[in-house]
Amino acid sequence: MRHRIGFYGAGNMAQAIIAGLVASNIYKKEEIFVYNHRYEPTLQEVEKKYGIQAIIDEKELFEQTDMVILAVKPAILLQILPRIKAYLQEEHLLVSIAAGISIQQIAELTGPHKIIRAMPNTPAMVNEAMTSISPNEVVSDKQIQTVVDIFNKFGKAKVVSEEVIDAVVGVSGSAPAYVYLFIEALADGAVAEGLSRGDAYEFASQAVLGAAKMVAETGKHPAELKDMVTSPKGTTITAVQSLEESNFRASVIKAVKAAANKNREMSKED
Repeated sequence: MRHRIGFYGAGNMAQAIIAGLVASNIYKKEEIFVYNHRYEPTLQEVEKKYGIQAIIDEKELFEQTDMVILAVKPAILLQILPRIKAYLQEEHLLVSIAAGISIQQIAELTGPHKIIRAMPNTPAMVNEAMTSISPNEVVSDKQIQTVVDIFNKFGKAKVVSEEVIDAVVGVSGSAPAYVYLFIEALADGAVAEGLSRGDAYEFASQAVLGAAKMVAETGKHPAELKDMVTSPKGTTITAVQSLEESNFRASVIKAVKAAANKNREMSKED
């Protein structure tokens, strides 16, 4: 076993994972390889920034590694899988982070191999990602734990069945966009009440960050935390009532289900 990791793709998500690996002791810099499809300038920048090994031949990427993280967009992934099939050995573990591409779709194009479908989200860029890890039946427990350890380096990772991946996309993969909309709306409301734009974004983003941290660290139910803030006849309960009258929760649930349904449709496409 070579115990080297390769990245097929050098975009933002790949770089977030690479940064986490470089900062950890899982792999040494000389054990991390990266190949960037059709764009060498990015490859050179990543090599210089992280001190890892850049490769300009995709075949060599697979020759040098036993784990390859497929960090390309879904359409590109479907194009390259039939080609890389020739490079795969029994030892290779493929980790795909492409949305909407199932383990079955990957296996149909590459043959039976050890495959993990991972779904990180964009807060990986600030080391606060949430990643789902879904392995097929031939991936060993040790390999699963290694992948979990890798993704834990820039946030949190949890092993879940691929059957719930659509829900994961709705509640985590796409969710940062919902939160950004919420922060923007909070700030707009504050600006309407006289706060400067810069201060409004600072207050709103910190409020969301702090509230999320309380849910994550206290273990209390969100409803319990909400009740702690809502005094009788106070400002908060008045605001909560306004949100309920505007179908706030129903709108969020609808958004999560819409994202999940879209991901489900993508998985069925050829």
